[in-house]
Amino acid sequence: MYGKKSILVKRLGKKYKLGQRLPYLTITDAIRNTLSTILHSPANSDLSGNEQGIILQKAPGNEDFWALREISFSIDSGDVVGIIGRNGAGKSTLLKILSRITSPSEGEITINGRVGSLLEVGTGFHPELTGRENIYLSGLILGMRKHDIEEKFEEIIKFSGVEKYLDTPVKRYSSGMNVRLGFSVAAHLDPEILLVDEVLAVGDADFQKKCLGKMGEISKGGRTVLFVSHSMPMISSLCNQCILLNNGRIQSKGETKDVIASYLLKDSSNPAFIDYTMSSRLPGDYLATLLSGWIENSHGDKTFEININEPLRICMRYRVLGDVPKIPSPNFHVYDYQGQCVFVTSPIIDYNKPCKAGEYFAVCEIPGNFLNDGLFSVHLALTFHHTGEHVSFWEKHALTFNITDPIDNIISRPTGYSGRIPGVIRPLLQWNIECVT
Repeated sequence: MYGKKSILVKRLGKKYKLGQRLPYLTITDAIRNTLSTILHSPANSDLSGNEQGIILQKAPGNEDFWALREISFSIDSGDVVGIIGRNGAGKSTLLKILSRITSPSEGEITINGRVGSLLEVGTGFHPELTGRENIYLSGLILGMRKHDIEEKFEEIIKFSGVEKYLDTPVKRYSSGMNVRLGFSVAAHLDPEILLVDEVLAVGDADFQKKCLGKMGEISKGGRTVLFVSHSMPMISSLCNQCILLNNGRIQSKGETKDVIASYLLKDSSNPAFIDYTMSSRLPGDYLATLLSGWIENSHGDKTFEININEPLRICMRYRVLGDVPKIPSPNFHVYDYQGQCVFVTSPIIDYNKPCKAGEYFAVCEIPGNFLNDGLFSVHLALTFHHTGEHVSFWEKHALTFNITDPIDNIISRPTGYSGRIPGVIRPLLQWNIECVT
């Protein structure tokens, strides 16, 4: 089944008409308009020459807006593909077209397989029907027989966790309950292709993990998943391919980590640098504030991309707002883009010494050939100890950097192996090899 084209899209486009909406009319306005039309029609033109008070209605405009344009890509069975981009980029429109909820204005789409989708809270559910009835309805719409639905029924209910409310109309469900049941139905009724929009953000963290695990299961079974999300850790942990949309067009597509890097660089001139000094409100509290932070290479340049052989430095400027009896602890939390904490680091100093008010600069060096290639993010934090453990600021995912591995001339590849080396870190460790015979 692998290698078969699950979805083939050629020159897809979706056009909408942008017109001027007519203003809201009260009953009084409607009566005045009607009378004005009668009084000022040609048959009654001699009755009044005064046109004051007439409410004129403008005809709607016909401006074209292309939500999607020239979209072409193909997806193999078993691929898990992330769709990313800023709000308004066309992500949800694309999934709605693939789900046949919306028709395209131009282009061709070939879909090989039954499609299950979860695009909006309660999508496909009839609000007056119970959860039980909607499960059967969804299965029948997918073309399944009643016997097949019954085989999956208990599994759907157990996964969703809405057993107590199974015979309650779904219009009384919370948004979280709707998402739980909706995803469970879409994932368990054997679709060859599963389309999931950002709607999973409504669920709690534990349910999100269950959903990600289920989507991974689906892909391992040779089925296809398209996943729209603004969460780069979710996209990175789940997807082997990624498509970046920008203003309705494909800006980048390919391996997930490369596309995410392209997105982050497009979204910010340098995601490895933040400066809050011009902001009206600095991160922090009455004890200290964060001023700026950045990633720099061995030459002192603020940079997003670091060669795996080279060291990098995490830098932070902050201001302590008053004298305190103990030195506060700057700390950096480094995460990979699967959402795993790689390490937390803070300086080894005597924290019992007093600290004067003022501006401070903290820097931590990470040696070359320590982190593996890929995307990493840094949380910047400052902790005070004179009143217990008090975190003055903790700026999550403040900095992002990309460790690059050009493969050639990399000392951590002595065997010439050119594939992806597993792991979060890739240190050069001390070895000893002896001949003992």
